[in-house]
Amino acid sequence: MSIQETDLARADLGSAHPLDPLAGREIARAVAVLKGGPAAADSFRFVQVELHEPSKDQLRQNLSDITRRADAVLIDRATGHSYEAAVDLDTDTVADWKRRPTGTQPPIMLDEFAECEENCKKDPRVVEALAGRGLTDLDLVCIEPWSAGYYGADDQGRRLMRTLVFVRHDPDDNPYAHPAEGLIIIYDLNTGEVVEIEDNGFVPVPHATGNYLPQHVGPTRTDIKPIEIRSPEGRSFTVDGQHVSWGDWSFRVGFTPREGLVLHQMTFRDKGRERSVINRASLVEMVVPYGDPSPVQHKKNAFDAGEYNIGALANSLALGCDCLGEIHYFDAVVSDSHGNPFTIKNAVCMHEEDDSIMWKHYDYRQDTAEVRRSRKLVVSFIATVANYEYGFYWHLYLDGTIEFLVKATGILSTAGQVAGTKSLYGQTLNNDGLYAPIHQHIFNVRLDFELDGPRNAVYEVDTVVPEDNPTQSCFYTVDRLLPREQDAVRRADAGKHRFWKIVNHDSRNLVDEPVAYRLQPTDAITLCATPESWVSKRAGFATNNFWVTAYDESERYPAGDPNQSRGGAGLPEYVAANRDIVDQDIVVWYTFGMHHVVRLEDWPVMPRQHVGFILQPHGFFDQNPTLNLPVPERNSGVDHCGCEG
Repeated sequence: MSIQETDLARADLGSAHPLDPLAGREIARAVAVLKGGPAAADSFRFVQVELHEPSKDQLRQNLSDITRRADAVLIDRATGHSYEAAVDLDTDTVADWKRRPTGTQPPIMLDEFAECEENCKKDPRVVEALAGRGLTDLDLVCIEPWSAGYYGADDQGRRLMRTLVFVRHDPDDNPYAHPAEGLIIIYDLNTGEVVEIEDNGFVPVPHATGNYLPQHVGPTRTDIKPIEIRSPEGRSFTVDGQHVSWGDWSFRVGFTPREGLVLHQMTFRDKGRERSVINRASLVEMVVPYGDPSPVQHKKNAFDAGEYNIGALANSLALGCDCLGEIHYFDAVVSDSHGNPFTIKNAVCMHEEDDSIMWKHYDYRQDTAEVRRSRKLVVSFIATVANYEYGFYWHLYLDGTIEFLVKATGILSTAGQVAGTKSLYGQTLNNDGLYAPIHQHIFNVRLDFELDGPRNAVYEVDTVVPEDNPTQSCFYTVDRLLPREQDAVRRADAGKHRFWKIVNHDSRNLVDEPVAYRLQPTDAITLCATPESWVSKRAGFATNNFWVTAYDESERYPAGDPNQSRGGAGLPEYVAANRDIVDQDIVVWYTFGMHHVVRLEDWPVMPRQHVGFILQPHGFFDQNPTLNLPVPERNSGVDHCGCEG
């Protein structure tokens, strides 16, 4: 029986864990209930259907008493109104139905990208504008939809997309080598009509190619030999449905259309005691603002999670290509815009990787060495968002460390310029008028901590060089408690070697200090935009690196609902109440990213680059928790690494 079939059977038997994602049959039931009730009109489209996650209080009670519910976001294309709904799957009834407030639009649905391109090519005005640039073979024209954003002009309540135009020389050609710069098509998703065509002046379409397929790049190298990864005695992790145990780690794998991979109820077994670390962890938003002021480029600042539902854009991963080794896959079930469930096979990959040494010491007096090898459990998914691919990787280590990495690859979003000129705001890629603008990829991760229980607090830790410094080389750290939400809106400071420490004052370690984890802020960039810019208003989370909020299950997204938003929502709104965050149930939000100064080496397809951060135990354990790791054997099989000689 496949993973999906198993999940369906468990759901039908009522045995699904309350945090298990909705099975396809559950999505179909929820949609049927809504279509049989308030969403009966054919004009309704389903933006997303997902599990209504139980509250933490419910999860601490009898799990069998928790009702399975589905949450849905819908839009009525006839009226332009959008709605939020909840369906009780135990009774097949509508538990909640409410119209969403005006001022934002729901995320763009996957099939709307194809609809937009198809309908734009049917519009005579578009055909004429393309012909004016010499683009007459519509089969080779690529209309690339982008979220419309907001820049101060009244959109009259319309749900819009703003498209760029590229062209291929042949069906296998890379279209990003040939942008039709200056041409923008504004499209209404609800009516299926072109609203406006912006022509910002003619720039010749670059002709030089930028292909990367094997038939274009020449013979494949033969000097790179295969690497095999085997687990001859079987895998070290166990999987029961969505629950995973590995080493001392235990957690549940979830998946939502908006966030993609979610990790729930992360605990670590310490000397036989299960200790909670994080209740829920996920990537919750990302924004990609471009720094080029040209008419086409400056309005490119997509929110790939909140505007596009990045989970629904997940790839089906393939062994030997995306993942290597002894793999366990999790399927993801999402819905199309008509509410039909479909399965993204192998959406989440989980496997172990060797990770060099965990610890080592050579005792020169005894001429002996002790070595223990590290390994990590990798849980990941990859999403394609138009030109870019993003891989999202959670790494769990045997010593309790958690690492999160985003790996970016794919193709640059390019622009055209007059051949022989160079833009101040981008990297020229060839001598035929192609360049790629400078931009940023800024991510935000939401960490619902539960460190040895729900009552946690946060300290900012800076290294200080004292004025009274007898050796001129003294330094020490100072912990500063962050008492309220607005005190905890912070930026990284490499000059002070700053990190943040999440603690539990009620749980003490061996030396009577509160147990803690620390967030080590790597890749801590912020927006390169003035506070008055629309992207700063709409992506307020990206103006600082570190935020802490008092837990509220309704506060899920750091930019609120960003599609065509006017700004101010999300984290700036959440912290406005300035709630107490000392010894409370708290959520930590971390903003980081990639400041993408484009290189020639990024073209025609970009080598993987990665950014991320690390969470490390900081007095959570009384000593190194990996002392009992197995002693590794030498390759010869004669001796082990801890013996003499």
